[in-house]
Amino acid sequence: MNDSIIFTINSSSILLPLFLIFLIYLLVSTFFKRNYYGMGQFTLVLSFAIYLLSMLHLVIFPIEVNLGEYRNLTPWYKAANFIPILTIDVKTFVLNVIMLVPLGMYLPFLSRKIQSIKQAARLGFFVSLLFELTQLAIRILLGSGRSTDINDLIANTLGAVIGFLLIRQVLKLSLAQSVFHKFNLEKRAGINR
Repeated sequence: MNDSIIFTINSSSILLPLFLIFLIYLLVSTFFKRNYYGMGQFTLVLSFAIYLLSMLHLVIFPIEVNLGEYRNLTPWYKAANFIPILTIDVKTFVLNVIMLVPLGMYLPFLSRKIQSIKQAARLGFFVSLLFELTQLAIRILLGSGRSTDINDLIANTLGAVIGFLLIRQVLKLSLAQSVFHKFNLEKRAGINR
């Protein structure tokens, strides 16, 4: 008798509906001028949503649900890497750095409160920690999934800092400052702060 439940949850079944709901909300709120965004700001918010959903697609999906008799019997703590630096897979490390570079680049556009490298590093760390804990929860609850790795936390934090430093250097140029003003969410069209 086989009591196992095995199936796959693909990203499109969750992320596509989330994106459509967000897009409708964004269009409705802009149409009724509750949160009126100029074209640059609308583009920024939309591209940031696509970026976040892309990260979720890469980090979380597909979710292999494996419950029952043939469930992955490896204890969760054996599927997690708690040893930093010495266990780095260079290719994975570099890809994790690259994945969070855009997050660091978005930060000055999304909030004026993030002004320092420390703040960018803290946000990158917490985003990465959320991903790693989600991966761990999926492994524990659904019997299968990706491994949790401390090196991913380090790489993702480094990526957010690199992105923040890159955009800060670009924003020192006068042309970039005028473009920044059009995309900055802190100053919405028709709203003076």
